[in-house]
Parts: sequence; structure tokens; C-alpha cells
Amino acid sequence: MKAPSISLERPALIVVDVQAGFDDSDFWGPRDNPLCESNIAALVGLWRSKAWPIVFVRHDSDNAQSPLSPSGAGHAFKDILEGTPDLLISKRVNSSFYGTPDLHAWLRNEGIDQVVICGITTNHCCETTARMAGNLGYDTYFVIDATHTFDRIALDGTTVPAATLSAITATNLHGEFATVVTTADLL
Repeated sequence: MKAPSISLERPALIVVDVQAGFDDSDFWGPRDNPLCESNIAALVGLWRSKAWPIVFVRHDSDNAQSPLSPSGAGHAFKDILEGTPDLLISKRVNSSFYGTPDLHAWLRNEGIDQVVICGITTNHCCETTARMAGNLGYDTYFVIDATHTFDRIALDGTTVPAATLSAITATNLHGEFATVVTTADLL
């Protein structure tokens, strides 16, 4: 992929669902992109060094058996997310724009029109957040190598590898809802 031309002016970094419960491979299955967390940490470090706004999003699963249930240890953020974000959102659905407090209202109140999205999982909460950000008119960047996902079972019973799902997400988003970039493009 050719590196896009990027001009960032106080963008919000939206870090989606980087929670310990996603380390439960017995529940989720095989994942892609083992560098996801280190790339997220690099982005958070860059944002902190520039004093740009950071949003942490946490999924509060309604399923008591989920590793992301608020009553379980997996609900906590992973250790790579140090410090206090400018905004902490709790949500029960895929989109970070349908959480508490209201992300869209906060971004508008802060005068932010650029967002950079990273986190877990690529093809669910991260992609949904990027689609909504694009639809709401934000200049949206999706950092594909700062996300990861898991293998899924297709309708015909075959396994769709996580890397394939990530590539499909990048294809679906780029040029329509977001500009797909890598961590190196931003550092």
C-alpha cells in the first residue's frame, strides 16, 4: 500500500476495547497481528508527546460468560494503556459513538474533526467506529497494524483467517469511510 499523504492537526486517538479479556484464546480463538499492542503503545506515546487528545473505549459485555463482562478480570484495560485518557467511554455495542459519554458531542465540543482509530477487534468495534466516524463527517484514519482480530467460522463452516478479515476491513474502509494507514505512516 502506498503511504497516504497525512496532515494531522490535533486529531483524537480513539483506542477501542484494548482489554485483557481479549487475551483469552480459548474463548476467542486464533488472532492475527502480534504487533498490535506494541503499535498501539507507540501511538499512545506519540499522542502524549504532542499533548493530543486520547479516548479510551471499554466494552461492557452484557454476556456474563464473556471475558469482557464488567464483573470479570478481563474487563480491565491491558497494561499497555498507561495514564488517564482525555475521555473514557463505556459501551455495550460495537460503535464507540453509542457509548457513555457521547463521543460525537465531546469531539464537537472540543473542536476535533480528525480521528485516528486503533484497537480490538479490527472487523467489529474498530471498523464500526470508523464507518460511523466517516458517516459523521470526521477526517478518519484507521491504523490497520494497530488492530487485531480473530479467526471466524463462515456460514459454510469453513474458517476465515483473521488476517483475511483484516484485509477485507482495510479494503472496505479505505477511500470511503477512512484512510487506512500503518503505525509507521504516523510516527
